Amino acid sequence: MADYLEVSTATETRDQAVALARSAVGERLAAGAQIIGPVTSAFWHAGAFGTGEEWKLVMTTSAERYPALEAHVLEHHPWENPQLSATPIVAGSEGCLRWISASTTPVPAQ
Repeated sequence: MADYLEVSTATETRDQAVALARSAVGERLAAGAQIIGPVTSAFWHAGAFGTGEEWKLVMTTSAERYPALEAHVLEHHPWENPQLSATPIVAGSEGCLRWISASTTPVPAQ
């Protein structure tokens, strides 16, 4: 697995995406998050074809923090089985990659 990942999911509303982004970044599971939308999605769900409006949430994290980020998203996402995928960041500016590492390093308890 790559050292750094871009992780995406989608929510039904902007507020849901903002809440998920704030909690993931606030807990240092993701370095940052962007919310894109609304976007139109076409999908199969429960055996039926559908379309709908969603808000895409894209987060950056380290490979080391991905399992905790995945668990967090699955626990706090409003959908029972959300789409969640991680794409390797195969190249990035040195400063950006350092920022991802620093931002996703847990702060020791005092």
